[in-house]
Amino acid sequence: MEEIGNVIDRANEQALGVLLSGEPVLVDVVLATDVINVLKEKIILHAGPPIEWKRMCGPMRGAICGIAVFEGWASNLNEAEKLASQEALEFAPNHQFGCVGPMTGMTTASQPLIVVENQHYGNRAYCTINEGLGKVMRFGGNDQTVLERLSWIKNELAPLLGQALRRAGGIKLKPLIARGLTMGDEMHQRNVACSSLLLRELAPHMAAVAPETETLARAYSFIASNDQFFLNVAMAAGKALTDPAYGIKGSSMVTAMSRNGTDFGIRVSSTGDRWFTAPVEMPKGLYFPGYSESDANPDMGDSAIVETIGLGGFAMGAAPAVAGFVGAGAASQAGQYTKNMAEITLGENKSWTIPAMDYLGVPAGIDIRRVVETNTSPTINTGIAHKEPGIGQVGAGVAKAPMACFQKALRTFAEQMGVK
Repeated sequence: MEEIGNVIDRANEQALGVLLSGEPVLVDVVLATDVINVLKEKIILHAGPPIEWKRMCGPMRGAICGIAVFEGWASNLNEAEKLASQEALEFAPNHQFGCVGPMTGMTTASQPLIVVENQHYGNRAYCTINEGLGKVMRFGGNDQTVLERLSWIKNELAPLLGQALRRAGGIKLKPLIARGLTMGDEMHQRNVACSSLLLRELAPHMAAVAPETETLARAYSFIASNDQFFLNVAMAAGKALTDPAYGIKGSSMVTAMSRNGTDFGIRVSSTGDRWFTAPVEMPKGLYFPGYSESDANPDMGDSAIVETIGLGGFAMGAAPAVAGFVGAGAASQAGQYTKNMAEITLGENKSWTIPAMDYLGVPAGIDIRRVVETNTSPTINTGIAHKEPGIGQVGAGVAKAPMACFQKALRTFAEQMGVK
């Protein structure tokens, strides 16, 4: 009988191979209801593991009320809150339906979604279009300006982007991310290079299909002024890369990390769709003028999928400028975060290298065994939302995945493998 250690090593080699061999391509922008068939009236997909209204944090509640008004289910925020509290709205995690969303992660029927296809395995993943900076729904914003921006994205920007992507025949994201890493991005809190590179590829196709110059000018201006535009694309790529690695018997590789502002949850290859959760922790970081730690909400969002594939906090060595922005220390210390994350991963991604670290590949394939053995939690670069609904982002920082998630997962994994 083969030793359990050998079985696990072989399964992890397979899981890591699946992750590294994926070929994510940005192919389209479509309405959510056209690709996620469970979406219907009064169903809201959200970030993180499953949660009910009464346990939701302030910004999550704020976003839910806002999206209910946007969808026309309620005429105002008070009416929307009443619907939610009376269980007239249904909630489910984005991850359950091949989808991801930043921070609150609102996904509903009439929203446009970015489509990323993993052309090596044939699966697709989806994410909303990044709303821009300031008061936005992903941070719990829900006033009229937020709703008007979402309407413009749906009615004008999304159709233009979809037509441009179809005309372009898709945009390969693996080489684009590789170049972004050499230009100082880590794809979570710093997306300046990749947002610019993406716009450069899209620009001629957008110009070719735009109905009028004013439409094109508004789209160019919006993307060019939004340094985080590429974040949602990177998230969809992360989901497309990790989904094929689900269900590999004997693999201890993490396939998802996510948080809803109340709970942090992880999924593991061999245990499929099961969530292992623990109370989410507070991020540590820097705050915008007028705000402090006392205003902050605990960490949230599906965006930790980028760390799950070796970017974000795992690729901090490529983005020394982001260390200061998130309060992670001096720029010279950024590489140490990457080195620490290499201690808990199965290998490196040689397609995505860091020039300043002698072209080291980003650490890839989080192993729950190594996390627990080394007592080293994954580092996640993150935005910080105000704890009250309707206010929005108040800072940026670094968060740690709770060790309890990995301990729970490891116990279940050991039982699955017949280890006492």
